[in-house]
Amino acid sequence: MDKKYEKKEEKNGVKLVAIKITNNSDQDLIFGKDVTLEYENGNGVYIMENEKVFKTLKQSPASYLWYLLLTPLNLYTTKTNSYGLPEQTSSTPIGLILGPGLAGGNMIAAGSANKKLKAELLEYNISGTLMEKGETKYGLIGIRTDTYDALKLKIQ
Repeated sequence: MDKKYEKKEEKNGVKLVAIKITNNSDQDLIFGKDVTLEYENGNGVYIMENEKVFKTLKQSPASYLWYLLLTPLNLYTTKTNSYGLPEQTSSTPIGLILGPGLAGGNMIAAGSANKKLKAELLEYNISGTLMEKGETKYGLIGIRTDTYDALKLKIQ
């Protein structure tokens, strides 16, 4: 995961977990009904809805507007004469490019990363998915936890 999302996971107590399940049973199973996740110690796992996971982990493009505070930044250069005394000072307004450039670039990157995260959450949504005999499914789920305890499948 992108560093930004890792920080959000830690801050909000959410873990995004990639899972791969192969149905080796002799019947069709539905994830969330017939097949559930639990911790190694037997406690149940709270699986979050994808929309809640997205809202919790998404980046805030508006937070990059703080870079606009760099807009009044100027670069001053001074030319000196052969005696080392200042002769001419000039100012270049680099903030007019730097502030909006950083803000805009980061906002575009954050928006793009958010779209990608949302698309992956939808593509790999395994909740309520039918797994036929012998079929392998891949999924992304969000769980609310602060630990890295082992998970196991429970078939009911």
